[in-house]
Amino acid sequence: MDLATLAKESARKGIQLLGTGDCLHPKWLDEIRELDEKNGIFYFKDKAEGTAFVLTVEVEDNKRVHHLLILPSIAKAEQLYESFKKYSSNIDSDGRPSLRISGEEIAAHAKDAEALIGPCHAFTPWTALYAYHNSLKDCYGDLSGYISFVELGLSADSSYADRISELHELTFLTNSDAHSPYPIRLAREFNRFQIEDMSFEDLKAAIERRRGRKPVLNVGLPPKEGKYNESACIRCYEHYSLRDAIIRKWRCECKGMIKKGVRDRVNELADCEGTHPEHRPSYMHLIPLAEVIGLAVHKSASSKTVTAVWESLLAEFGTEVNVLVDASMDELRAAKRDDRVVEAITAFRTGKVSVIPGGGGKYGVIVLSPEGCEGVEEEEPEREQKGQLSLFDF
Repeated sequence: MDLATLAKESARKGIQLLGTGDCLHPKWLDEIRELDEKNGIFYFKDKAEGTAFVLTVEVEDNKRVHHLLILPSIAKAEQLYESFKKYSSNIDSDGRPSLRISGEEIAAHAKDAEALIGPCHAFTPWTALYAYHNSLKDCYGDLSGYISFVELGLSADSSYADRISELHELTFLTNSDAHSPYPIRLAREFNRFQIEDMSFEDLKAAIERRRGRKPVLNVGLPPKEGKYNESACIRCYEHYSLRDAIIRKWRCECKGMIKKGVRDRVNELADCEGTHPEHRPSYMHLIPLAEVIGLAVHKSASSKTVTAVWESLLAEFGTEVNVLVDASMDELRAAKRDDRVVEAITAFRTGKVSVIPGGGGKYGVIVLSPEGCEGVEEEEPEREQKGQLSLFDF
């Protein structure tokens, strides 16, 4: 998980701009300083060889809510480091520092540093805005108007978040933590923006939807696949309705804690029908290409069979995003790859997949239905679920 590997592998994925993460950590910032910088964007010397970076950091406030900051320069990162250091005991040891100040105070520091700020994985039942607050104002106080985006998290999409009217004017980001530098898992969720130049100012304008810059596509996992989609026990993963969880006082039969799911939390907060505002881009539900291939051919995403198909598709189409999002179905079929793989990609693009919901910290299970993927042979349910559950176990 070093910058050089991330740049190289993100380019294979099809990502042009990647958040650095952890940019307040002194040693990580030292590595970033070694890169070339132009207009707030950081490059390796040979720009053709990899993805560019923008400075980002995730911080935790005194209520354990996580906030994402996108910064314009190293000087501003140094400024934030100095202003946060007196409130943190782990800023020199943890890439995501814990701060003994509120969300509103963090927003004030971000504003002083000319950084963009918004809540991370806003609906997740741990360390999220709506896990501890009922509104943006509850968290950010008088600076709630400075918030420009909301990161949705793996268990929510636009159809969930747009049921909360206070979010209608904000841009939704579909980002995911990088648990691995390799395309098989890197950028499970990503955003597509319309910009003119690769610069911090154009990225900022796109997030704020100014000067013709704007988001044009959100890509993310189906919400039901998220590991906190439904209310469930964090020990045995038994699922509960909200009513039953309340009756049981949030304790499972196994004595484990029942954690409220994103779906139930959104239902509590919803104050409108969920009609999307005019500026909201389309949301495409996808999983990484290796996992699509694995589902289609009934193999582990890390198997030699899947890796061979994945490598051949990238050799033909250049990047994973090209295969999943941009190549036409005719182009994919003309490449003479396994018909089951092509039909599986079609199923995701057209929303014809079934999902057994996740909950309690366990990911959901995607099932390719015969009517959604005519080229996919049916497999025993137990075997299919077993293979899928291992895909995200990292």
